[in-house]
Amino acid sequence: MTGADALVARLRAAGCVFAEEEAALLRAAAADPDALERLVARRVAGEPLEPLLGWVEFAGLRLEVGPGVFVPRRRTEALAAAAAESARAASRRVDAPVVVDLCCGVGAIAAVVAASVPAAWVVAADLDPVAVGYAARNLAAYGGRAYAGDLYAALPVELVGSVDVLAVNAPYVPSAEIELMPREARDHEPRHTLDGGDDGLGLHRRIAADAPRWLAQGGCVLIETSERQAPSTAAVLRAAGLAVRIEGDEEVGSTYVVGVRAGRAF
Repeated sequence: MTGADALVARLRAAGCVFAEEEAALLRAAAADPDALERLVARRVAGEPLEPLLGWVEFAGLRLEVGPGVFVPRRRTEALAAAAAESARAASRRVDAPVVVDLCCGVGAIAAVVAASVPAAWVVAADLDPVAVGYAARNLAAYGGRAYAGDLYAALPVELVGSVDVLAVNAPYVPSAEIELMPREARDHEPRHTLDGGDDGLGLHRRIAADAPRWLAQGGCVLIETSERQAPSTAAVLRAAGLAVRIEGDEEVGSTYVVGVRAGRAF
């Protein structure tokens, strides 16, 4: 068995479904054989692949990630695409639509919007300063800004009443279900990036309560959720006075809820 074959065998034995592809990526990321061995050992021990590589591919972009941050999921690409489309629609009525990526993590949604709609003023915010550091670097090429703080408290006050698109991938896993998640998530991603409280909607309620104050007329909030929780998330947004619809993409297993503030919808 060659060294390459042995590497694939180790990864496959550890449960890596795409062992051949992962082996190639790890070899490319390692500066020398010792570095490769360290990376492989960490991967076999259950660490997520992307932080070991230092990057994740998301909606065609290569974004910087690292240990201790939430890794953007492919299903969130649907929400990012919807946010970009909403920003493009808003740009037909305002010169520089304001887009906020709340609970941004490494800024994946913000980066997609900024890359797709150069006219947009893109802002990202997250409670975790480590994640905000990654977001700032991922947005630097597009002129976007990233801020650390608790939900809306992180945002510049001048954005009150002027946000055209509020995209949110807040934690929505019920607390009791965290232990049912893959070990890559539950053991290596910060719990606050996963835990949505008793019913998974704790942050959704807080976000919905203040959304009308921050949204421009006709502005929209898009919140990722699960298919099971979508009706409850929709009810929370509806109770805040927003016009609501549920959207999704079955191909990537994505569900999100859109709420629009009264005014011209887009």
